[in-house]
Amino acid sequence: MIELIPAIDIIEGKCVRLTQGDYDTKKVYNEDPLEVAKMFEDHGIRRLHVVDLDGARKGRIINYRILERLASHTDLVIDFGGGLKQDQDLQIAFESGAQMVTGGSIAVKNPDVFLSWIEKYGSQRIILGADAKDKKIAISGWEETTEKELIPFIADYHQAGIQKVICTDISRDGMLEGPAVALYKEIHEAVPVYLIASGGVSSVKDIEKLEEAQVPAVIFGKAIYEGRIQLKDLRPFINY
Repeated sequence: MIELIPAIDIIEGKCVRLTQGDYDTKKVYNEDPLEVAKMFEDHGIRRLHVVDLDGARKGRIINYRILERLASHTDLVIDFGGGLKQDQDLQIAFESGAQMVTGGSIAVKNPDVFLSWIEKYGSQRIILGADAKDKKIAISGWEETTEKELIPFIADYHQAGIQKVICTDISRDGMLEGPAVALYKEIHEAVPVYLIASGGVSSVKDIEKLEEAQVPAVIFGKAIYEGRIQLKDLRPFINY
């Protein structure tokens, strides 16, 4: 059964969503991310994807106090990303309650550091963030597209020990036009990682399509916040 991972993106301590990573499209959905997290937990959700969008822009962890509140007031298993560049950032994230962290830009710009994190903390706690535009890796809060090809990038890190990968098709993120199922199938067939699809989910049917494509997990956010998916509709995917 596909693992459901709702997302809470944070700017200035508030729960927000962007469209295609554009900070100018910011929309605040709740002043209190903890309220949102508790709502997810009350409906049987066990996982949470938290993104520090301020941190992604500034290149260092910013909203760790919010992470601390989420972790201390819920039993959700949280992965945290956004602006993690130094060992100190990871220490703060883990001490604040994250069970896992996601590294994206750092894996491109400073692979030696990212590899050292895998060695130090283990592949169960370090997730590779592979965000792509036209199958090319994008970094720095998606404000910069590189020449690195998506699938070889994932394959190289899989050989280095990575087991979990969050892949976001930027062209679909926040658009509510459906996920990149064909792309995820291609990755799934090429590299045996625990693939977490992200971007474009607009309905329960989209989640069903990903499950049919044997994608292990899915991150979604805007569809919930915009009322396209009701939390009660997710019950068939949840093991209580």
